[in-house]
Amino acid sequence: MNDFLDAFQFIGDNASLLWQLTLDHLALTGAAMGIALVIAIPLGVWLGHLHRGSFAAINISNVGRALPSLALISIGVALLGIGFVNVMVALVVLAVPPMLTNAYVAVDGVDRDAVEAARGMGMTPMEVLMRVELPLALPLIFAGIRTAVVYVIATATLGSVAGASSLGDIIVDQATYRLPGVLGAAICVAALALVAELLFAGLQRAVTPRGLRERHRAGAAVGPATTTET
Repeated sequence: MNDFLDAFQFIGDNASLLWQLTLDHLALTGAAMGIALVIAIPLGVWLGHLHRGSFAAINISNVGRALPSLALISIGVALLGIGFVNVMVALVVLAVPPMLTNAYVAVDGVDRDAVEAARGMGMTPMEVLMRVELPLALPLIFAGIRTAVVYVIATATLGSVAGASSLGDIIVDQATYRLPGVLGAAICVAALALVAELLFAGLQRAVTPRGLRERHRAGAAVGPATTTET
């Protein structure tokens, strides 16, 4: 318990250092997430719209999940050198799989009756995608983004081993900052991940169409069916 009390004291005594490292941590996270979003979401949405490419989407995601981030950073040192870009690429590889899978599954799983009704009204394929499929798929797409953000925030601490500034600078340097410093920086990382989780949970709820929210609420209210024996 004393170690945790000392950790909070370290946070108070080193607020400016932790604030600067937090900004660096967020910059690394933001860059990786921005690139991953541009890659994963359009590809997943388009494959889901076509109802093709499930094998490619799922297997790309599985490979991305299987690759250890620290191994990617180590390999990247030989190709990209040390620093921000190397770590960012490894984090992009980490972030793409959950977003790609969720985007594909979300659009591919949209109610076919709704899609056929839109086509019957004369909508073009692009209008069907933008006005029917995408709005209904947004909650699950945001769930993938939410998962990826938490992964990236937690893993960005590894950036310090390859010269990318982050809160990991303190965590890996116990000799300088001692255990209170390590725990203090770890608490900051956990707080960032929690804030990101709550923020994107709120965004996920905000983009969920009211009809879907009411349907889920009604399902929860009804509850599972039960049987009785006589």
